[in-house]
Amino acid sequence: MGRDNQAKDRQLRRKTVKEARRASYTRILIVTEGSKTEPLYLEEIRAAHQLHSANVAVQPGQLGTAPIQVVRYAQQLFEEGDLVKGIRPKSFDRVYAVFDRDEHGSYFNALSLAQSLDGKLRNDDRQVVSFKAITSIPSFELWLLLHYEDVQAPIHRDEVMARLKHHIPGYEKGAGGAFATTRTRLETATQRAQSLAAKFSAYTDPEPFTALHELVTLLTTLRA
Repeated sequence: MGRDNQAKDRQLRRKTVKEARRASYTRILIVTEGSKTEPLYLEEIRAAHQLHSANVAVQPGQLGTAPIQVVRYAQQLFEEGDLVKGIRPKSFDRVYAVFDRDEHGSYFNALSLAQSLDGKLRNDDRQVVSFKAITSIPSFELWLLLHYEDVQAPIHRDEVMARLKHHIPGYEKGAGGAFATTRTRLETATQRAQSLAAKFSAYTDPEPFTALHELVTLLTTLRA
């Protein structure tokens, strides 16, 4: 009987410590369109800023790469969780769906769905959850390019890649190390992304736009 009580006490202490750690800063779920490039970049930020995986979970979409599928999976993962991935249902305060404009047919429908979910979900603390789409026009690599160039006019994703490789020789999608390579220019990229956001939006395709600065700023200041 004594051993049972001791085991229960240990479980309670572990739960209390875990809850305190989780409560110390905002819990964030990020679901990405890409299976490597975006998750690797965001995981680099999480590791660099020592954000616990219980608070910041980065997962590639599992229903497909179309924007609408990314948003739907983000909703599903939030609501149902995935114990294999260590994600409990409704255990986040903010949900982000990260996807590109590219030439996706469901892009605008995905924006509408994300907007409709914002403020409509509640987490395990019964708090209203923020649900946001983090988009880039034309692609995620625009965000990286802004670390080196002030892009102001519409640009095709192939041109974005070509210019980016000029600044980061050998850059390839899914290779990793993008945050470490570009982080010294983060403030410049953020200012340029903010400048674009002041003129354009996720809806003003084909004008260049990225909201990644919002998510990156949140992650890099979460424990500040």
